[in-house]
Amino acid sequence: MTHDPHVPADQPEPPRPSWTDQDGHDVDDINRWIADQVAPAPDPGEPAGEDGGQDGGQGDGKGADIVHLDAARAGRHPYRPDDLEPTSPAPATADPSLEGQVIRVDQPGGERRDWRAELEGKLSTRRPVVPLWLCSRAEALQTLNWLGKHYAHVAAYQATRTPMYAGRLALRSPRGLARLVGGMVRWTFDLEGEPVRVATVRKGDPEAYLKLSRQRDSRVRLRVPVALVVLVTLLITAIIVANQPAAVQWSALAVALAALGILGKPADRPLIERAVLASTVEKLTSDIVIRALTSLGIAGITQAMSKNPKEAIRFVAPITRDGPGWRADLDLPYGVTVGDVLDKRDRMSGALRRPLGCIWPEGDSSIHEGRLILWVGDKDLSKTIVKSPLLKATGHDVFKGVPLGNDPRGRAVTVPLIQHNVLIGSLPGQGKTATVRELAAGVVLDPTAEGWFHELKGTGDLDPYEKVCHRYVSGIEDEAIAYAADSLTLLRKEVMRRAAALKSLPSDLCPDKRVTRQIADKRSLGLHPLVAIFDECQNLFAHPTYGAKAGEDAEFIIKLGRALGVVLILATQRPDKDSLPTGISANVSIRFCLKVAGQTENDMILGTSAYKNGIRATVFVSETDAGTGYLIGATPMPKVVKSAYLDTPQTQLIADRAYALRQAAGTLSGHALGEKPEQTAPSHDLLADILAVVGASEAKVWNETVIARLAELRPDVYDGWEVEQLTAMLKPHGIKTVQVWGTTADGKGANRRGIIREEVAERSRGAAS
Repeated sequence: MTHDPHVPADQPEPPRPSWTDQDGHDVDDINRWIADQVAPAPDPGEPAGEDGGQDGGQGDGKGADIVHLDAARAGRHPYRPDDLEPTSPAPATADPSLEGQVIRVDQPGGERRDWRAELEGKLSTRRPVVPLWLCSRAEALQTLNWLGKHYAHVAAYQATRTPMYAGRLALRSPRGLARLVGGMVRWTFDLEGEPVRVATVRKGDPEAYLKLSRQRDSRVRLRVPVALVVLVTLLITAIIVANQPAAVQWSALAVALAALGILGKPADRPLIERAVLASTVEKLTSDIVIRALTSLGIAGITQAMSKNPKEAIRFVAPITRDGPGWRADLDLPYGVTVGDVLDKRDRMSGALRRPLGCIWPEGDSSIHEGRLILWVGDKDLSKTIVKSPLLKATGHDVFKGVPLGNDPRGRAVTVPLIQHNVLIGSLPGQGKTATVRELAAGVVLDPTAEGWFHELKGTGDLDPYEKVCHRYVSGIEDEAIAYAADSLTLLRKEVMRRAAALKSLPSDLCPDKRVTRQIADKRSLGLHPLVAIFDECQNLFAHPTYGAKAGEDAEFIIKLGRALGVVLILATQRPDKDSLPTGISANVSIRFCLKVAGQTENDMILGTSAYKNGIRATVFVSETDAGTGYLIGATPMPKVVKSAYLDTPQTQLIADRAYALRQAAGTLSGHALGEKPEQTAPSHDLLADILAVVGASEAKVWNETVIARLAELRPDVYDGWEVEQLTAMLKPHGIKTVQVWGTTADGKGANRRGIIREEVAERSRGAAS
């Protein structure tokens, strides 16, 4: 027997305990055999075994040994405690008795499961006892409402066709009578057995024929009296009915015709038609799911299926109905993430033979990145129009959130506004403004909420709400941008005022130092909800004059205003760092991203690494998925939502109802009452100020010189300006800076960026005219 390669040859091996595996084999003998198999090949110069071969005594002609499989696996990777890698930490304890002993990585024996840990929920997911639709009052009412409408439609449909059904029964009654008489005759005289008796005669089997004849005679003797009793009973019943009033006679005739009509109906033509025709949707099965995933062309899935098709994709729960569709929870093969599948959503649509709007794969990162939740709907989400529940609402409470739309399963999704801020982004024409309209509807229907709406596109999409807003502007010109910037400045002051007011409240009234419904109802405190909407906010934040200050104010409000009842709703179609400052996008708590062009825009709206984690608004199709996007922050997990759609007449109806509510409550204020807006930004003309500080004798002046003089003229406006900022402020006026030669303070000549006074004067005269 050869030595263990890990034990020096000049040292005796320590005694090993005598262990046996689950089949009773001596593990010590098995380990020695495995050590012989993994021993290095003998040097060619060394003597061979006793039999002259190189098998070390194994060629004795007795044949191969039987090796237990578990023990062989245990010896694949033997190691010793003292054979550690240089970078491996030292073991916490060392047992001297194991010195020089081979320890197996894979020990023999079955796997021991910690059933308690599994049942505690750490390693398993408990399915809800009560159905999810019953846990939500709104969803339960919605489901019961649907059931009521469904069966009301069925009842009305069938009731209107009752005369047609009666005619069918009357026409089928002769056939039913013939079938009834014929059936009675065949039963009475045992005509069903006639073919068997004829076959017996043809076969020439007299014994079998006599036996069948005796059986037929006994049946007929019993059945003839029964048939006569039935006939007499029917005759007596007919006589009794004939002596009854006409109504009873007609009723009996109708019952007889109905019974005969049912008996005479054709097998392929049912009497009653279906009131609702169900769509033919193929049931989702594991074979269909595996076939679809295999056809995506993902290398990890293809390789896993080729090696072990039964274990490559593991279903962790039964495939069940989930709302109007099927849900499958499964683990993808090792190394494959949900993001890999999301990239192939269009191919999965082809593999499942369902429209793209029915296929909604999503991940569950709380388990691991390979857990896929595949939901396949019965109806294409892109062809669904979500109606706003606010269209018929008599009022609303923003503290309960605002209904945004429905998820693919048809469940209502509500966005909490209080203590949150909302960011909405998409490409043009993807439903961003419709989403803003829906959120604004929930705000104006709460008479205690104050609305500051700014529509910076100039198309008037929010004009119906103008008559109920405290501040309102619609436009893309500089005056509208300045108005929006003033609003943010005022909001910043309002946040500071509210912080002081909330701090002064007694702890029993406001223990958490947050605005609640009870505090908001105390109008004298001035802590009612204040929601400011900035649609197309990129036109504000990217403005060369007001953008920088507006971005700072918005970031301040987002960070501090959420606990004080101040909410910002920002919508943009250009999510980049210039149009949407990172301080804003990084601190917004609720994000709704409709169709965007690429990963950068996706992560600007949904947050860093959203695209990597499989939350990709790029999967939506521009032509069909308008109004559909990913919602993050409003629900425990990211959710695909289709927002409710309000057209202009519907929005006007909501605004009229909101105006009546506010008028009755006495909460109309500001713009709604025709008050002049408060101006916070100083009124100044940049070109006029430059001409005031640059004399007529100075043809060209450095920018830094102009900035220094402007700061002396208006410190509150120009203090802190840089050369680049002045250059950017002059671009909207069509003025470009040039290289100007001048002399520095120490008398040295220099070539720096500057302006031409005559050009500034010319632009100023043009603006004045």
